[in-house]
Amino acid sequence: MKNRILTLALICAGLLSSTAQAAEKLKIGTEGAYPPFNFVDSTGKVGGFDVEIGLALCERMKVECEVVAQDWDGIIPGLLAKKYDMIIASMFITEERKKQVAFSNPYYLAAMTHVAPKGAGLTEFTNEALKGKVIGAQSGTTQADYIAAVYPDAEIKLYPTQDEANLDMVNGRLDLQVGDMLPMLDWVTKNDDGKGCCELIGEPITDKKFVGDGVGIAVRQEDNDLREKLNKALEEIRADGTYQKINDKYFTIDVYTMK
Repeated sequence: MKNRILTLALICAGLLSSTAQAAEKLKIGTEGAYPPFNFVDSTGKVGGFDVEIGLALCERMKVECEVVAQDWDGIIPGLLAKKYDMIIASMFITEERKKQVAFSNPYYLAAMTHVAPKGAGLTEFTNEALKGKVIGAQSGTTQADYIAAVYPDAEIKLYPTQDEANLDMVNGRLDLQVGDMLPMLDWVTKNDDGKGCCELIGEPITDKKFVGDGVGIAVRQEDNDLREKLNKALEEIRADGTYQKINDKYFTIDVYTMK
């Protein structure tokens, strides 16, 4: 009798465990202020390339996912505090960030760019040439690290969001800014304010010290199983065309290869 009771208890425990796994729900943390990669639309829904890729990965992993918007400055602390299980927010894979989080394989490549007012006539991008210029970037980003390191004699202005940096450029408060290549290209070609005021200038910034090894999904360092599942799911959505379908909604090049 005791053996039967023990057997039944083990079966019940197994069923409960299976049910818990089936009901597992993961949360995706993203910024919601970095179009076209992530943004909040007029209905309050979070969308964009990052979000659609994340939900496609969840579907492939057969797990329900919820998207959580989080200000950029608190996005890694939010992951470590378990407010969400992964960050899909166009985060460059850098050695400094690897000290806090683990990354999936890159889900797109990365480069940064200078953005200037039209007709600014800037041709040299050295500390000497830009001494005293007002240069902006979003705070807490590799772009902010870049301008601090490369232009120590400029006046540096940092902003909580990319939109706020863009607004100051439109209003003539910045001589130059450094941003992620693809959002900046989108801004100066598709946004009325961006098209009217500004242009990409100079060569793409591809120094691995700042752009790292591409853009990855951040998870807590102990969540290796989730990281491996994300890598497998990424391979699968690349292979079956799901990735390309999402890519083509937002870009005219394949951002996975930048070709």
